[in-house]
Amino acid sequence: MAEQEYDFDLFTIGIGSGGTRASRVAAAHGARVAAAEEHRVGGTCVIRGCVPKKMLVYGAQFAEDLEDATHFGWTVEGKSFDWKKLRDHVMKDVARIEGVYTDTLEKHEVTLFHERAEITGDHEITLASGKVVTAKYILIATGARPHVPGFPGSEHVITSNEAFHLDEVPGCILILGGGYIANEFAGIFNEFGSNVVIANRSDVILRQYDFSMRDRLMQISMTKGIEFLFNCEVEAITKLDDGRFEVEFQSKEARTFDMVMAATGRVPNVEGLGLETVGVEMGKRGEIKVDAFSKTNVDYIYAVGDVTDRVQLTPVAIREGQAFADSVFGEGEPYAVDHTCIPSAVFSHPPIAAVGLNEREAKDKFGQVAVYTSDFRAMKNVVAERNERSLIKMICDGANGTILGIAMIGPDAPEIMQAAAVAVKAGMNKADFDATTAIHPTVAEELVLMR
Repeated sequence: MAEQEYDFDLFTIGIGSGGTRASRVAAAHGARVAAAEEHRVGGTCVIRGCVPKKMLVYGAQFAEDLEDATHFGWTVEGKSFDWKKLRDHVMKDVARIEGVYTDTLEKHEVTLFHERAEITGDHEITLASGKVVTAKYILIATGARPHVPGFPGSEHVITSNEAFHLDEVPGCILILGGGYIANEFAGIFNEFGSNVVIANRSDVILRQYDFSMRDRLMQISMTKGIEFLFNCEVEAITKLDDGRFEVEFQSKEARTFDMVMAATGRVPNVEGLGLETVGVEMGKRGEIKVDAFSKTNVDYIYAVGDVTDRVQLTPVAIREGQAFADSVFGEGEPYAVDHTCIPSAVFSHPPIAAVGLNEREAKDKFGQVAVYTSDFRAMKNVVAERNERSLIKMICDGANGTILGIAMIGPDAPEIMQAAAVAVKAGMNKADFDATTAIHPTVAEELVLMR
């Protein structure tokens, strides 16, 4: 098929963060772009992920702030919490952001199809309406969805998708999993007054984070009333006549909960895309296999974001979408996204943030490392008489002082880590931090005061 015979230069399937960025940038480069989304424009992050979740985190934090306010001279009378009011305000802002995404694409003259799309032939896409279009390039950016383990009664389990639309906060909730989604929602529901139990099939939470950070979070979480069940797997769930759920565990006594939520990882959305029709290669978890430039084994088909299961983070999907559009449609040299040294955060209570290697990874890779720590109680917690300690850890190459990683748990850790990540990515060393004057009094000053 000659190039001029294609209906579009690019057809993007999935308009989440990565698909939106790729479509917009490709159009800015002069490409004729179309994009299809069967759900809502914005994808997981905007509609049912990091954006509404962070709004709930803000709302939950007021539970502690209002309590602490009395120590700062404030009297707050008649305080109460209205879940539905918060929920509806969050959904209202989600709709606003969805509109912003849509407007951005339309201003760049991207043709939008609000329906499902499937690859039905070479360079061919068929929409749910039956319309058939062709494209020189096809980009898959359909993201991922929550994984629910298979056991009798699993249909009674909610996921993070449904958590944003509840009619009320559960009195007692069981959360399955030990990753960032499990710990974030555990903190949210705990602050809203729920009795929270986390059941994890292994013996650690947040496995990818430094052991000191995850241990500190678990200690603080337990102090706040969150219960942890380790080496624990669900055998079955039965809905009782009163609407509650009896949960049978493989090695523990059965317990009853108002709600059960699965936060046990995410799986790529690849079903029904027609990938097998054109022979796109996929991995063991169903992820689309791509090279460093996000190209599949089919020359004209690319994939970015969570559907590739490389790094499931929104900013990574955006960078991959940008790199794809610049490399395929721009005038410069093609380039790949560097997936090393990516900063990340867990918006727990308190939050964790990290960049680079954790202590164990650094020792395995470099052998001799120097570890600097600062273990302290933030000023606000001291005045509020809240016995909650922050922890910062810096891991350096023992040979030359190059910073290999930084991890932190405490107030505003993600905000602080964004700036620190630049230094780690740039290969700066401990001496550079030591030579920097502190901003006092702040939590962040501990980064330049550790000796």
